[in-house]
Amino acid sequence: MARAERSATRKRTPMEYAGLFARGFCMGAADVVPGVSGGTMAFILGIYEELIESIREFGQPPLLKALVRFRFREVFTIINWKFLLAVLGGIGAAILTLAKGLEWLLENQPTIVWSFFFGLVFASVIAVSRRVKKWRLPLWVALIAGTVFAYVLVGLVPLQTPETWWFLFLSGAVAICAMILPGISGAFILVLLGKYQYVLEAVNRRDIADIIWVVLGAGVGIITFAQVLGWLFKRYHDLTVAVLTGFMLGSLRKVWPWKVDVEFMTGRHGEKIPTVQHNVMPDAFTGDVMMAIALAVLGLVLVLALDWWASRLDPDMQPGT
Repeated sequence: MARAERSATRKRTPMEYAGLFARGFCMGAADVVPGVSGGTMAFILGIYEELIESIREFGQPPLLKALVRFRFREVFTIINWKFLLAVLGGIGAAILTLAKGLEWLLENQPTIVWSFFFGLVFASVIAVSRRVKKWRLPLWVALIAGTVFAYVLVGLVPLQTPETWWFLFLSGAVAICAMILPGISGAFILVLLGKYQYVLEAVNRRDIADIIWVVLGAGVGIITFAQVLGWLFKRYHDLTVAVLTGFMLGSLRKVWPWKVDVEFMTGRHGEKIPTVQHNVMPDAFTGDVMMAIALAVLGLVLVLALDWWASRLDPDMQPGT
């Protein structure tokens, strides 16, 4: 039986569900930042495959048959609803409570934010790569392909796009697919689609109509995409992990802390938004640079410690399992 299936079938204690809520909160915090993937956090914290399998159930025949026949009690025996409720509750709580603070930090202390997340993502590459049993040539090729794809993707220029309901729905569907891929940030996809700031403002001002269209698109997108990911994990586990590791490695281009803005676009309120940035080395080892480096190291240590902690709690998460 797969690790995700074993986790889904065993009973959990209230403390374990509280732990799932906390892991969901970490995912939500990562998802708010354009350049960091909530899927990365899920992988690090050991709930990624169970999350994909749990979402995948919503598109499977047994659940659809139960819904058509109005057998709602059977529905709750099919889906891993307690797990999803805990994780999604944590994600929602993080987005609602951290969106405004992270928006302020990205505007006023971007180097500090990017440094911390650079350490998180870099450590994630180490942690996730350890899930592969044995690295062979095809896996190295998959790793390189994933790295190149993500490196090019995060360097694309954001677009000017409409603010209609159908595009908000489409943006939610596309962003959620990226959001559950380690290394590809759903928030960054919203940046590329020109909708990151718009959606963030909608959350902060509690614009229910716009939020609903994004959420509906996300629901359709994640159920559809989970079918593909679940199948890949079952048939090509190590190859899939290798590609996802490459995604994280390539995404380091986006989260490098020191950047120079080269080109700009005008935002909804007349503000200048950088569209093309070049990564540079810091000019000198000032106090701010040392602080940034310290935060990157803190992020790295935090992820490796979380990975060690998760492996102690769940023997199935030991490297190569």
